Amino acid sequence: MGLLKVFTDGASRGNPGRAGIGIAIYDENNFIITSHKEYIGISTNNQAEYTAIIRSLSLIKKLIEKKDITEIKFYSDSELMVNQLNLDYFTKEPELAVLNNKFQVIVRKLGINYSIHHIARSENKHADRLANLAIDQN
Repeated sequence: MGLLKVFTDGASRGNPGRAGIGIAIYDENNFIITSHKEYIGISTNNQAEYTAIIRSLSLIKKLIEKKDITEIKFYSDSELMVNQLNLDYFTKEPELAVLNNKFQVIVRKLGINYSIHHIARSENKHADRLANLAIDQN
């Protein structure tokens, strides 16, 4: 298999407000492997974005146990989160700093090469739909 493409999104209605996350994981041939949606309660949009990418790590860990994964590419339409995770922006808000650190620790434990990329919202439709569906169903 080799490469995983992980698309994540967080949505919050009210900011803070009712929030959900969406995750869509594809293989290197752009076939969907798994997806996940979850209502996470009251949260800000940035907290929801971080929750989505952190939650994706548990899905990835299960896939790694079953398949030969050598690289992970994360995609998100949250420019702030992507730049914070890539350490291009300082994470000022304490709660986001904790979430950033949590991601960094867990992803390093996976022991796989990874990169995090900012994409346009139009390129993240599947994860966005899942995040909003999670809110709608609760």
